[in-house]
Amino acid sequence: MGANNQAIEESASAVLKNRLEFITHSPEQTIELGARLARQLPQPCLLVLEGELGSGKTTLAKGIVSGLGVARQEEVTSPSFTLVHEYGRDRKVYHADLYRIEGARELATLGLEDLLEQDATVIVEWGEKLLDQEAEAQVRIRMELLEGDDRRVTIEGLGK
Repeated sequence: MGANNQAIEESASAVLKNRLEFITHSPEQTIELGARLARQLPQPCLLVLEGELGSGKTTLAKGIVSGLGVARQEEVTSPSFTLVHEYGRDRKVYHADLYRIEGARELATLGLEDLLEQDATVIVEWGEKLLDQEAEAQVRIRMELLEGDDRRVTIEGLGK
């Protein structure tokens, strides 16, 4: 993992106004970046993940959840069909996926407002749908597909 840390640190290309940008070159590096980010997240936290299908949102979430120590990375799966997964006992992490949600009415039935009131980390994939409803993310992460397994990860709001 030392080589992964070095590669991730070397690929950080910008630190401007609470904005960080990283390039990862493999799913393993994306998971490792997520684990490193987990140690810097405020508690409680609304973390919004944005990006096209296949950009690595769930892979990054695996690293974040495992980095918070509430589940092993292999236990973290996409909540596309169940919509919300819950991890942890003492420290709660909720992982939601809004891909299949259409409109404010469907969003309201998820109970995300209740989750956001808890002392928990709430990770929301396809979070742009949530932000359309005037929720305010503390940390916003944009995932972009590059060539092959390469991903650009842009983080805003960390360290506010």
